[in-house]
Amino acid sequence: MTTHEIAVGDRLIGPGHEPFVIAEMSGNHGGDLERALDIVRAAGEAGAHALKIQTYTADTITLDVDTPAFRLSADHPLWPNRRLHELYEEAHTPWEWHEPIFSLASELGMVPFSAAFDPTAVDFLVKLGVPMLKSASSEITDLPLVRAIAEAGLPTIISTGTATLAEIDAAVRTARATGNEDLVVLACTASYPAPPEASNLRGIPVLRDGLDVAVGLSDHTLGIGASVAAVALGACVIEKHITLSRENGAVDSDFSLEPDEFASLVRETRIAWQALGEARIGPKSAEREGLRFRRSLFVTRDVRAGDKVGPDNVRSVRPADGLPPGDVDIVFGRTFTRDAPAGTPLSWDLV
Repeated sequence: MTTHEIAVGDRLIGPGHEPFVIAEMSGNHGGDLERALDIVRAAGEAGAHALKIQTYTADTITLDVDTPAFRLSADHPLWPNRRLHELYEEAHTPWEWHEPIFSLASELGMVPFSAAFDPTAVDFLVKLGVPMLKSASSEITDLPLVRAIAEAGLPTIISTGTATLAEIDAAVRTARATGNEDLVVLACTASYPAPPEASNLRGIPVLRDGLDVAVGLSDHTLGIGASVAAVALGACVIEKHITLSRENGAVDSDFSLEPDEFASLVRETRIAWQALGEARIGPKSAEREGLRFRRSLFVTRDVRAGDKVGPDNVRSVRPADGLPPGDVDIVFGRTFTRDAPAGTPLSWDLV
């Protein structure tokens, strides 16, 4: 298991640190800069550690043509039969919005960054001074793009939706070949929304141990259960979409968390990480008081020297000041060496 820590801003990412929770805006701004800035504020208030957007235009990500290959399927749960160019035109974040979005995120204590969808986006983001970059799931097989992102020398997140282990390994090797070791690989199911049963979270430690990288989850399921479970399996980064309201009709709102839900995500993933503790069995320091109230043998009524010890005057009760309950067969039938009132813990000098 990797012990490599990745520094992003004033935060450290790795197994020894609480989960790094990323609020993904995506297209939830609905084409409105003020709404975008309100989402940034909501993410900050919810406790997100990072604010992520996407850097592309419809023309850099697809072609403006209308053939079946350039349309989503008619049975798509969110965007049936939508033309790709039209959908991306609606969902993209204008490049002139990046600076105000990033500035506000920084002011609110979050790490601002983006997924780059072509080399021009990489150059643009580097000039803006982002502290981290991401390669999106559908771009994982575009190894020249993965190389360009990693060559920026910034901590790099690689999302793995739709990818085979061989494809993920090729992307990680490509990134490492640039000398960049600050890599995070995100398990991901590129379905919107993703059914929980398709999450395959048990693959998270496989990615971590097989690739020797920090791992996380880009979670498209509804709710926060999958993200909390992922932390228990070793995820140290959680990425989740955020929206002001699922009722607002933005392209990704249906599978996004509202601000109060996002606050729960931050809180519960932190608790999940804290609860992992250490790989050992035994009393915990928090149980010190509880240890006092384990059972032990006590005198249950006043006795005199010479009385026989038996069930009518000794039994197992709380607290733990007397002999262990397992000694009962050894002490029964013996005699008391001195007088003792009820409530006296049984000891070897008493019998």
